Order: sequence, then structure tokens, then C-alpha cells
Amino acid sequence: MLSIRVGSVGAPADMEDLTVQIDTAAYQRVLGDELRSLRKQRGWTRKELNRRLQSDISLQTLATYELGTRQCSVVRLVEICVALGVPAHHVLARVHDRVFGDAPAGHLAVNLAAVVTDHRPQLLPLRRWAQGRLHQLTPGQSPEVHLDLPALEYMAQLCQLSTVDLIRTLRELDGGRPR
Repeated sequence: MLSIRVGSVGAPADMEDLTVQIDTAAYQRVLGDELRSLRKQRGWTRKELNRRLQSDISLQTLATYELGTRQCSVVRLVEICVALGVPAHHVLARVHDRVFGDAPAGHLAVNLAAVVTDHRPQLLPLRRWAQGRLHQLTPGQSPEVHLDLPALEYMAQLCQLSTVDLIRTLRELDGGRPR
């Protein structure tokens, strides 16, 4: 597991407590799965992909990348992506979404329905906001919204909570799903 501190220059002191846990083994497996999926979408064998690479690597090395049992350098990832005809940042974005959920980087996914059904008094301002947002949804639309740090800071002030406490509470409401 790799921990990364979330925050920026000038962020509130309580934001220093936030860390994102990265399961590096899972990340490698998902990256490998994405690479394998892209190769198979093109109908290529590993041998065919290998022929399209700029550098000479073994089929076994390609297999270990696809299985997620071997770390792939950034340069090698870009080389593989170029051969597959897809930008590396698109592949990494898909991996990120699969590992961390649907929320864009720097955002927290919030389930409006879960907020509305929670009865903690300190969440009353947030509950009212969530009820209003739920009424604006069209039938079948997801009750999940993505909030960035400034929105979370503002809502924390309304609820008279620290931003960290609000984020923890919102994560608990969603069943503790990692984001």
C-alpha cells in the first residue's frame, strides 16, 4: 500500500490529515487488464503487439505487464500505448476510475440519497441541499454527485464541521467505499 497526502499549498491545516491509500498490486493488475483488453480489442496476439513496439522486449515481459505481476515504467507504458494507438493518459484515466471509483481526481463522490436518509443534526444543511438536488434529477439519473475541495470546504462550514470530518462522514454514508 502506498499513502499519498492530499492537499495543496495554502490548504487548511486539517487537510493535512487526509491521505489516499493506493493498493499498488491492485493498480498494476487493473493496468495490465486494460492493456490486455486493448490488445484483444484489436485482435492481436502478444507477438503481434511485440512486433509493433519500438524496443525489443520478451513476450514473457509483455505477459507479466498484462497480468500485473511486473511494474511497467512510464516510458514502456507510453511505448505500448503508442503501439496500441491510444494515448497513455487515457489508459491511466481508465485505470484510475476503476481503482478509485468514478469521481474525477480531486473530487469526492457523494450519494445524495444516502445524505437525505441520514439523521445526524449537524448534517441538516447538507441534507436540505441534497433533497433539493434529488428533486432536480430526471428519472433514472444517478443520485451521485462529485464535489471538489472548495465545495466540500463550503459545506463543512455550513455544517460547522472540519472539512476532514465532513469527508469522513460522507465516505461512511456511502458504505465506506474507497474513492
